[in-house]
Amino acid sequence: MIRILVIDDEEAIRDLLTDYLQSKGYDVVTSPDGESGLAHLKETKFDLFLLDLMMPGMSGMDVLRETVDAKIEVPSIIITANASVQTAVEAVKLGAFDYISKPFDLEDIHLAITRLLDYYRLQEENRSLKSELKKKNTYNKRALDRIIGKSAPIQSVIKFVEKIADSDSTVLITGESGTGKELIAKNIHYSSPRAGKPFVPLNCAAIPKDILESELFGHEKGAFTGAINTRIGRFELANQGTLFLDEIGELAPALQVKLLRVLQEREFERVGGIKTLKVDVRIIAATNRNLEQAVEDGRFREDLYYRLNVIPLKLPPLKEMREDIPLLIDHFITHMSKRKGKASPTISEETMKCLTNYSWPGNVRELENLVERMLILKEGEVVSPADLPERISSKTVDRSSASREQVLSSAGVDLNTMLEEIENNMILQALTISKGVKSKAATLLGLNRTTLIEKMKKKAIDFKITTE
Repeated sequence: MIRILVIDDEEAIRDLLTDYLQSKGYDVVTSPDGESGLAHLKETKFDLFLLDLMMPGMSGMDVLRETVDAKIEVPSIIITANASVQTAVEAVKLGAFDYISKPFDLEDIHLAITRLLDYYRLQEENRSLKSELKKKNTYNKRALDRIIGKSAPIQSVIKFVEKIADSDSTVLITGESGTGKELIAKNIHYSSPRAGKPFVPLNCAAIPKDILESELFGHEKGAFTGAINTRIGRFELANQGTLFLDEIGELAPALQVKLLRVLQEREFERVGGIKTLKVDVRIIAATNRNLEQAVEDGRFREDLYYRLNVIPLKLPPLKEMREDIPLLIDHFITHMSKRKGKASPTISEETMKCLTNYSWPGNVRELENLVERMLILKEGEVVSPADLPERISSKTVDRSSASREQVLSSAGVDLNTMLEEIENNMILQALTISKGVKSKAATLLGLNRTTLIEKMKKKAIDFKITTE
């Protein structure tokens, strides 16, 4: 219950305010003079106090000065029959929230109290949210996973992130689901001059469309049914930092217009509000959809697409970085084992072959989930193909079955020559698929680039792309 102290030398005023405020659900305490009122403020916790300025003995202005000197941080509303601009200004300088003249309307008193409580509730909510974001950002900055991988595609991403981090330009990250778009966005933020400011994520597909506008821009009290308090949105929370808009392709057309305006003008209004707010925010957007196609189909605004696509960054799928799979598995096992307090299992060679040969349609997220599953369900020290889901373990089984179907004739074979021909054929196929890019061909073959080059030199394979 909100506790209010009324300090007024007129008994009739004290009784009137007590009856009225108690009928509104407040807990009311009264004082007939400044001295006793100040003593109450020092000894008892109040949410606010109503103060008459003109009282015998210690005046209301004296009470305000004493609260400042004693560092009593309780908001006040001044009530007096002798209103003047000078006293109002002085009272506000001493911390008074509002100023009401006698005779007053009780509804005006209630309205002033409501405004005061809303203001300080909003201030407290903002402090709480900023504190929470600060803790979260401190944790993220300390524990932020580095980008794992030695393959050419992921090294290219790392170099690109380093190159664009210092810029304030908008970034559009594209790639299949599970490729780590938010991780890349965090690395951009924490490598930038904004690293000490908030990184605020918002998944546009995870929030119902009817409240997404409020999540983005905030709302004023009473803006819609259920808006019992003023709320700040993600743009305000991300001020001077970075706002990460995931699944931007799911944004409704009406919100696309409003987002475009913010990107152009760097200003907006809360839902139900009339005050224009300015923000300094870097936008990083992400999507697994083809936005160019969405523009052609009329589902996404062309002008917004070009505003977002200032710096495009496409993330490669895991199947194009097969040499990084063992590194990622080791990384996930190490961190999850430590977090769960379990011993790290060993991945057998055959199991690792299954894992590196799998296509990973869910990309890094699917791999991470599989490692967690293995840690929970695996009881032994070594993970074998039998411990893997059939969709993964069957890949190797199928190839083994196919090899057993080869029939050895009575005349025999030259096994070394056959294996040499198979290896040559696989290298040529990989080079054809990768259009001669050796790093990509090596990834397809599960080799290091230097190993592939050595084999090509030894076999005198000189692959060139020909065009007609």
